[in-house]
Amino acid sequence: MAIIVVEVMPKRELLDPAGKAVLGALHRSGINGFHEVRLGKRFELHVEGAVTDAHLADARTMANDLLSNGVIEDVLDVRVEDSPA
Repeated sequence: MAIIVVEVMPKRELLDPAGKAVLGALHRSGINGFHEVRLGKRFELHVEGAVTDAHLADARTMANDLLSNGVIEDVLDVRVEDSPA
């Protein structure tokens, strides 16, 4: 079995309030080595057998039409990962 991974992130030009909240929590915890945190979404689409070009095309279509909001988010990656044993 293989997994198609879709990664979606807020558009770079938009504020990320959740990321800012995490960054604030890090700083309050004494972790100060980071200057920005951005939160996104990861979707895993499990495929029985080998991933085909049709699977990837469907995943890209889903990523743009269903899994992300094109006004505020970018689809960063659609890739195949091996399923953990």
